[in-house]
Amino acid sequence: MKKLLLGLTALAVGASLISAPSFAKDKGQIGIAMPTKSSARWISDGESMVAEFEAAGYSTDLQYAEDDIPNQLAQIENMVTKGVDVLVIAAIDGTTLSNVLENAHFAGIKVIAYDRLIRDSAYVDYYATFDNFKVGVQQATSLVSGMEERFGAGPWNVELFGGSPDDNNAYFFYDGAMSVLQPLIDAGKVNIVSGQMGMDKVGTLRWDGAVAQARMDNLLSAHYTDAKVNGVLAPYDGLSIGILSSLKGVGYGSGGLDMPIVTGQDAELPSIKSIIAGEQYSTVFKDTRELAKVAVGMADALLQGGTPEINDTKTYDNGVKVVPSYLLEPVSVDVTNYEAIVIGSGYHKAEDLQ
Repeated sequence: MKKLLLGLTALAVGASLISAPSFAKDKGQIGIAMPTKSSARWISDGESMVAEFEAAGYSTDLQYAEDDIPNQLAQIENMVTKGVDVLVIAAIDGTTLSNVLENAHFAGIKVIAYDRLIRDSAYVDYYATFDNFKVGVQQATSLVSGMEERFGAGPWNVELFGGSPDDNNAYFFYDGAMSVLQPLIDAGKVNIVSGQMGMDKVGTLRWDGAVAQARMDNLLSAHYTDAKVNGVLAPYDGLSIGILSSLKGVGYGSGGLDMPIVTGQDAELPSIKSIIAGEQYSTVFKDTRELAKVAVGMADALLQGGTPEINDTKTYDNGVKVVPSYLLEPVSVDVTNYEAIVIGSGYHKAEDLQ
């Protein structure tokens, strides 16, 4: 009887193993270093990558550094010590990671720069990003078309804002925009009333909206007591909201004083609401869910003995090497197409805009 019971038990265990759901074996651990939770887009990036990596069979260690460079460095050092298989890094300052990335390399850890190029290191294997020069082109093109629509043929009074000088992307955004604006400046159609041009003068450290708002306040008080602003090149929605607050504070958008054309980037929820309200004119949509998929594909190829898909081998020189890259396409968004592009893609929900 005991033998019979043991046999039946063995059969039952075997049957349960056959019918049990199969779970993906942990294929490795991915360290994900994000800059901050103060921007909704980085939260979205982190969540999307965790979901995609875990669906592909990897475990993840997601860390946010809250724009504190030593904090991010310590987080990455800890990931290296723990022995992650791949690092995916959106750097706060891409020039500060050389030593830890060298350690990662000699520990056999691959490094993917995520949307921000890591500079001054030979140990960056791949770069996943958007076509950042095109982002700037789209911002400036939207700025010009908006000013034509609202203020006629010009000339127009414009002020320029740049991103954080320690973020390599900020220079691509600015250069892309200036490829459109500089010929108009030279022709006298765009007038930079303050004379402030170049990233050394218009950059906004850490992409801080409060810093942008304070600078806009100063520009208005120093240069626009008589003249009127027609447009502001803003490279990021977090800056745009600060700039708009400054403009509204001196009466733009009310009392017959037209709101200047203000651009942006990242299609953040407050800015989409602002576009619907007729304040911010446009933004640039970069579907971070797709960028997360690119990063996951790169890491998976590296760990499974394949070669990651890339489409650019010339653009992104980090000062030591040209980093092989995959560039996604950005999309310019305004009141005419936000519903089809941002809502239609599921990036934001219609009820979130109420």
